[in-house]
Amino acid sequence: MKITVIGSGHVGLVTGACFAELGHDVICVDHDKKKLQTLKDGKIPFYEPGLDKLVHANYIEGRLSFSGDTISAVLASEIIFICVGTPSRKTGEVDMSAIKKTASQIAQALNGYKLVVEKSTVPVETGEWILKTLKKQAPKGVEFDVASNPEFLREGAAIHDFMHPDRVIIGVSSQKAASYLVQLYSPLNAPILMTDIKSAELIKHASNSFLAMKISFANMLANLCEKTGADVVKVAKGIGLDKRIGEDFLKAGIGYGGSCFPKDVSAFIHIGKKSGCNFKLIEEVRNINEERRMHFIKRLEKVIGKFKGKTIAIWGLSFKPETDDTREAPATYIIKELIKRKVKNIRAFDPKTMDNMKKIFPNIIYSKCPYEAIKGADALLILTEWKDFSHPDLLKIKASLKKPIIADGRNIYDPQKMKRMGFSYIPIGRL
Repeated sequence: MKITVIGSGHVGLVTGACFAELGHDVICVDHDKKKLQTLKDGKIPFYEPGLDKLVHANYIEGRLSFSGDTISAVLASEIIFICVGTPSRKTGEVDMSAIKKTASQIAQALNGYKLVVEKSTVPVETGEWILKTLKKQAPKGVEFDVASNPEFLREGAAIHDFMHPDRVIIGVSSQKAASYLVQLYSPLNAPILMTDIKSAELIKHASNSFLAMKISFANMLANLCEKTGADVVKVAKGIGLDKRIGEDFLKAGIGYGGSCFPKDVSAFIHIGKKSGCNFKLIEEVRNINEERRMHFIKRLEKVIGKFKGKTIAIWGLSFKPETDDTREAPATYIIKELIKRKVKNIRAFDPKTMDNMKKIFPNIIYSKCPYEAIKGADALLILTEWKDFSHPDLLKIKASLKKPIIADGRNIYDPQKMKRMGFSYIPIGRL
């Protein structure tokens, strides 16, 4: 099939490259000229494991191309995937400006039957709005369908998630649209759930909000474990072994971040309010998450004393491992709080994220390696659970720190071992 993917970010580029890998002719469209040139030069504008090789291979084979011209790309394709950004406004409402602009551009280029698929995470009823826009602006007599096909790609594992999905959600209003998408996804041999468009739109927001709720539940448990002397890792393990619950997303820490959970939880709350529904449960999920960073700072403060004049080392800046994404990363909130409390120096290390974090905090010190960051520091904060940090030289850490204090926001290490080695170790929900 001939496919156009509008938007070449974390979702669009992975989607386009994977469809090309499945043998389709794909045009990835983006209006950022610098990004387009980067892609044409064989480079990826963000870090996603394996994506550079996948993009390069399919570009060389001629199945994947890049363009800044939406109209020409739509004219050349049968299926158009909308993968543009849908950021949050301050109210939690989704900013739909990119969706609206894209829908109007698509309408101008309709010259025969096209299937327009919203893959961006959008509020329920967006498909209905796109359909009305196309009917109003498209040439008379041109046939088209609108569908919803939400993505469930985890940063750091996006290619695997695309090629081996738990399920494929297809929201359609015609048999023709359904047949196109079933044909497209059938090589993946994944369960396909066919729904109406509105249900498909709600599934994405509901899924991410539910997963965020599991994380906040684990963090609520962590507070109780700290008060009672229980171990949140063992408690979560015991809960997660129940097949009805599962172990995933029950890890206590300093909260979720990234481009999806914070935005989608806020959007889901806004959708609920707009529809007159009581979404206090989801509001509390967000509240618990926002409290995690300050809880972490206060626990460290009890051990280290006043922050003023101290040097703090940080390992991990991205919101999760295997990505260079700093959007809503807990590290950004914690660094802001440390600066507010007048620490003397912040020395940070991250395997992939330092260039992106320099745009937010140009004045902190970025180290060449983890051990450089900790030399003479008053404490080490672990904010992302990169594999690089899982088996460090603990004796070297102890010798390098001014005081052997480690605040572990991701529960990487064994508390008993750390105490035996003489560390003042501050985990989450464990003693």
